[in-house]
Amino acid sequence: MLRRSLLSLIVPAAILFGAVPALAESRLALVIGQSAYKSVPALPNPANDARAMSQMLTDAGFAVTTASDLSQDEMRARISDFAGQVAAKGADTVALVFYAGHGLQIDGENYLVPVDVDPKREADIPIQAVRLNDILNTLTSVPSRMRIVLLDACRNNPFPELSKTAGHGLAIIDAKVGAPGTFVSFSTSPGAEAEDGSGANSPYTTALLASAKEPGIPIEDTFKRVRLAVNKATDGRQTPWDSSSLTDDFRFMAGTSSASPAATPAPAATKRTVDEWKRELQGRPIEAANELMVVDGTDESYEAFAAIFAGTPRGLQARDWLDRHRRMVAWNSAILGNTAAGYRSFLVLYPDSDLTATARKMIERLRYRPDLTPAAALSVPATNVALAAPTCPCNATPPPQQKADAPAKKRVEKRADPDPPRRASKRPPRVVVEDDVVVVRRPPPAVVYEPVGPPIGIGIGIGGGGYRGHYGGGYRRGGY
Repeated sequence: MLRRSLLSLIVPAAILFGAVPALAESRLALVIGQSAYKSVPALPNPANDARAMSQMLTDAGFAVTTASDLSQDEMRARISDFAGQVAAKGADTVALVFYAGHGLQIDGENYLVPVDVDPKREADIPIQAVRLNDILNTLTSVPSRMRIVLLDACRNNPFPELSKTAGHGLAIIDAKVGAPGTFVSFSTSPGAEAEDGSGANSPYTTALLASAKEPGIPIEDTFKRVRLAVNKATDGRQTPWDSSSLTDDFRFMAGTSSASPAATPAPAATKRTVDEWKRELQGRPIEAANELMVVDGTDESYEAFAAIFAGTPRGLQARDWLDRHRRMVAWNSAILGNTAAGYRSFLVLYPDSDLTATARKMIERLRYRPDLTPAAALSVPATNVALAAPTCPCNATPPPQQKADAPAKKRVEKRADPDPPRRASKRPPRVVVEDDVVVVRRPPPAVVYEPVGPPIGIGIGIGGGGYRGHYGGGYRRGGY
């Protein structure tokens, strides 16, 4: 009887302590839902998305701060406070930010849109909105184990004037470029627009709530499921995207996965080529092949699928995804380089896209950037190669004029005070070899003294002549 009682206590304890390692770290989350926009139509779902995500994250062991309908100042204050909470918890903290609302890309930068924004022109967005990179930089400025940023923010651009010049959707964020330990997820692929959905939650949040509740699923596999679920729910019109530099394992829910191996495919040991993917997809039903492609999410799988199922609606969607993804990768490269040549190269590849106006604007803006190349060249110490090469007989024997004045060893003649005026001399000019450079020193001009009458007076003229330096030009300021 006693043994049975002890066993009944040990089993639940073992289950409880077995779940501890997955939740050992501190977990903090900031959830923001932006619905009540003042200058554009309200969004019905972000407030619902924020409430549902707050509950799910609380169940997953996060201490959640929820905020809705924030102004620019309020959003910045909440981000700052959240970073302070992460810093107070210590380096073993998982920091998660979920944002639902409007998001825009301007000049290759992503911005989250406060509810009080009222832009009249594109240039107002950087002033009135909150830059996504500022949020990421704030999170990486404090020690933490990992940072997870989930953005249900790729909805359509609500500002008609901005939509004529700004690119669609959000620009790529490559987590591998920044600090390790970062995971970023978009509700749809870069450059595309997400749907708000007709239900209580958006398609992205609906899929995320279902996938994250599965116990024991690694975060990478969780978002593979999210990609597939959203793609199916929108009939292929929307496919989420993510980028990761995580170095540690993370699971929303502790426990053992009950999913079948087919539902969570093991990662391939090596990246497959287009031909390998063609052999993998050939002969499969189109929906089964589409699932494999979406879960994989690489250019190679999309290229193979688009070739095999060319002309079908799914094939056309795959081709559209692939073209847009490659365009956004090229755009990201141009933005990171930020040179006129880079933007011109982008326009050669994509002369007529939603980013054409922005690329031309960036080229025009760079006209006013100072060209630092000449300055860099002037900062390099001059050598005697370019100046002396045409006239320097470095390997020639000394001229016959050198006798007493030209010792066998090279020497550097010290500069001395000029000799006093003396009578004309027919001595030829001295030639001294200084470090392989021929320097010709000529005697000062002859001054002949002739007797004159007694001096009557001495006059001193002041003005004119003197030293005239070359100060013309100088530093010319340029615009950026």
